[in-house]
Amino acid sequence: MNVIVSGRNIEVTNALKEAMTIKLEKFEKYFRRDIDAKATMSVTKGRHTVEVTIPLFNGVILRAEESSNDMYVSIDRVVDKLSAQLRKYKTKLEKRYHANDTIKYESIPVHEEESQELKIVKTKKFPVKPMDPEEAVLQMEMLGHDFFVFRNGETDEINVVYQRKDGEYGLIEPFV
Repeated sequence: MNVIVSGRNIEVTNALKEAMTIKLEKFEKYFRRDIDAKATMSVTKGRHTVEVTIPLFNGVILRAEESSNDMYVSIDRVVDKLSAQLRKYKTKLEKRYHANDTIKYESIPVHEEESQELKIVKTKKFPVKPMDPEEAVLQMEMLGHDFFVFRNGETDEINVVYQRKDGEYGLIEPFV
C-alpha cells in the first residue's frame, strides 16, 4: 500500500508524514500492494483535521475524517475510525453471504420542490457499478454520506439509498 500524505493550510513535516504512514501501514495486510491511501491534513480555525481515503476494490471506498486540537490525536482517531469501518464491513459481508440475510426496503416517493432560481454549484462524475441495495448501504456508510447512488444489479436501473432521520435506510427506485 502506498501512503500519499498532503497538506491543506499546513506544511506537512516529516514527523507528521512518518506518523501517518506508520499508522496506515497497519492496514497493509488487508489491501493489495498497488493501492494508494490518500491522507490529507488541514488546519482551519485551530482545528486539525485528517481525512483518509482508501479505494478497496470495484469502486468500494473506505473513508474517514476526524478533527481535534492536535494533529497527532486526529491521526489516532481517524485510524481508529478506519479500523472500526473495516470490522463493520467484514462482519456485514460475512452475515450477508453466510446467512443469506437481506435487508428489506420500502419505496420512498420523491417530493420535488419548486424554486424560482436554481443554481448548480458543483458537478460530480463517478463510475456507477452494479450492486445490490445492501452493498450500496455499506458503501454509503464507509463514505460517511447520507445517500448513495448506484446501479441496481437485479433491475439494471439507477437507484438511491439514503439514511432516514430515524436511523433506518430508504431506497428510491424509478417507476414507469
